Amino acid sequence: MRKSTFGLVALICSALVATGCAKKEMVKPEEAVPPVAAPQPTTPAKPAAPPVKEEPITAQPIPEAPVKTETLQPATALDTVTATLDRIFFDFDSFVLSQAARDILSKNAEYLLKKQPNARLLIEGHCDERGSDEYNLALGEKRAKAARDYLVTLGVAANRLSIISYGEEKPLDPGHTEEAWAKNRRAEFLIVK
Repeated sequence: MRKSTFGLVALICSALVATGCAKKEMVKPEEAVPPVAAPQPTTPAKPAAPPVKEEPITAQPIPEAPVKTETLQPATALDTVTATLDRIFFDFDSFVLSQAARDILSKNAEYLLKKQPNARLLIEGHCDERGSDEYNLALGEKRAKAARDYLVTLGVAANRLSIISYGEEKPLDPGHTEEAWAKNRRAEFLIVK
């Protein structure tokens, strides 16, 4: 009796394993049946308007407009502003401003204070491709904040400055060398309206 019970239990267990467990059927939201709208009461049709008499249209010549030729316009003030604000670079795994970066930020601050006293500035923090996405986004933010804080000490109003981190998303040089990585560890400065 004991052997037959054991054999029966073993047979049932192997049958369950062979057939697998039942899976729940999931209903996707797009497969749901939309509710049926209640029929709207019909309104009697309005009587048709009397026919309108059409008069013949006579063609009149249209005078030709002079052809306009477009010439390239010089760069706008917005384009020249971004060209005068230089980017700064950082050492590997660092957001500390070097002396060269501080010198560039001093020139950028002088330009903002004298030539663009009301302009708003977006500071973008960038990293090279090494490190995780999360780490590089955080490091890019620290780089942008370091540049912003230094510009504030130079007299640029903090409410004119905003920051964003792109991490490794927008490399200046797509290469995979130390030279390319050095170009990508930077902060960019863009005038925004």
